[in-house]
Formats: sequence, C-alpha cells, structure tokens
Amino acid sequence: MTIAAANFPRKTRDIMNHHLDSTIWDEFVFRNDDIVVATYAKSGTTWTQQIIAQLLFDGAQNIDVMDIAPWLDMRILPRNETLAKMEAQTHRRVVKTHLPVDALVFSPKAKYVYVARDGRDVLWSFYNHHVNFNETYYKAVNDTPNRVGPPISRPNPNIHDYFLEWLMRDGYPFWSYWDNVRSWWKIRNLPNVLMLHYANLKTDMEGQMRRIAEFLDIPINEQRWPTIMEQCTFAYMKANASRDLPLPEAMLEGGADAFIYKGTNGRWAEVLTKDDVRLYETIAERQLGSDCAEWLATGRLPAGEQRGRNNPDC
Repeated sequence: MTIAAANFPRKTRDIMNHHLDSTIWDEFVFRNDDIVVATYAKSGTTWTQQIIAQLLFDGAQNIDVMDIAPWLDMRILPRNETLAKMEAQTHRRVVKTHLPVDALVFSPKAKYVYVARDGRDVLWSFYNHHVNFNETYYKAVNDTPNRVGPPISRPNPNIHDYFLEWLMRDGYPFWSYWDNVRSWWKIRNLPNVLMLHYANLKTDMEGQMRRIAEFLDIPINEQRWPTIMEQCTFAYMKANASRDLPLPEAMLEGGADAFIYKGTNGRWAEVLTKDDVRLYETIAERQLGSDCAEWLATGRLPAGEQRGRNNPDC
C-alpha cells in the first residue's frame, strides 16, 4: 500500500476533554493490517464494529466488541492496560476512534473505515445516550484524574434547545462535529480509507458488508453468511446488548439496551421547524462544502467523482 507523501495525513494537534485523550495515539504501535473504525460518535460505530468482528470471527457468538475493539482515545480507560491488551492480541486487531484525522496517528499499515451520519440523526441518538447517563458514568468522566476542561453535566431536558446549542456551539457539550466529518472527507480517496454512510447501511446492509469485507481483504464464508448477516442486524444486537456490551450496561440507565436504542433516522423531523432545518443545512454547506454536505445528508457521493469503492453508485 503506497500513499503519496503529499497526501499523507499528519497528527498536528491533541484533543483532550472529559471524554477524549488523543495523546495515546503517540504510543500505539501499529501492525500490518490493523483496522481503525473512525466516526463522530453515534454515527454507527458499534454497528460497524459488530460487522467487522462478525466478518473476522466467521459469525461467532458472544463477542464483546468493546473488548476486542476498544475505543482507544477514551480518556477513562486505563492507558497502560489498553495498550497492553492491544499488544497481547494475536488476532487481527480493531480499534475505534472518535477523533478527526489531524488528532490521531495515521498509519499506512492500517486500514481505516469511516462511518458518517446526518448530524441531525447523530444529535437525536446522542441525546438519548446523554439523558441516560447514570452517576457511575458522570463520576468516571468527571472525577477521574487528568480531565482537561470543564466537566460534562446533565442535558437540557428540551431536545429542541439541546440540538440548537449543539449546532451553534459545534458539538457542545462533546466535541466538534464539522471538524470530524471534514477531516475524513478530505482523505476519502486514499487507498486505505473506506467511507461508509449510516443510511446506506440501513438500506443495503448486505451490500455494505460485502464492501467492507472486500476492502479489508476478509474472505467471506458463504455457508456462514446467513448467520453473519443475522448477527449484524439491529434486532440481534439489541437482543444481546446486555451480554455483549458490558461498559454501557454499567454506565447507562436501562443498561446496554438504552445504548442500542432505536437506530432510526429522521426523528428530528417531528421537532425541528423549517427554519431550524434551513439553519442546519446552511451551516453544513458552509462548514463542509456542497458535495460533502450532500453526501452527509443522503449518503450519495458526487456524480462527478470517479467510480470506485467509495462511490459504487456513480
């Protein structure tokens, strides 16, 4: 795999807050064929991790995806333990990140699967997540040592106002949404980057799963394929959430069942006014440009781009 030096992303900054500590990437030692699942949170991360785990382990059951594919830059996870666990793994490794490209180490040894979702759907999913945080969660993110910046507090009970504050303050109380999407869009044509969209996973899960397998050079066992497919469905993941996702089980009211919530898009349409929608779309185009904003809203890449793995429909 060869990447032109001029296009090779470099880590130029660190992001540190109540959730994130990007400095761990400076210590992570890559191996050939590592897989990095990158998203802005609530964009289909766990779903994509489940798909990749099912492909790698041939439809095995009882896979704790958060154990075999940890959130590397999550600040509250003990750094030395996480790095030691990753080093001890003998299978093909998977890690997840919620960082923009310029805040992590980008390696030509790894393959990067980026998953995007319309910001309005992200926010609605994030709100459900935030409103169900329990005291164990707040104690972990706010009271553990070395937190940078202000603590996170309980959300505004009015989801409309919560959305507007997130939009106008670019990701508040979490981190920048536009930085994340813009940075990965910029490198979408690198040979070790695959761009996925949540809407396409919803409408054509099988096709998207086969794209992922092809990109990651994972042979598909067609005899096991029906089982692999079934165990990547939202229904299966929700039914097995408490068993397979121990961290959310401990930190959310309602446990992992609240973490794997509805998985639906468009819930914002019942709350946002036409002016709200226009404001969001105006900001999206200003922040991302028209092509990226269109892709983010629809999952359709520009018709003028060359047909390839990141634009199969053109």
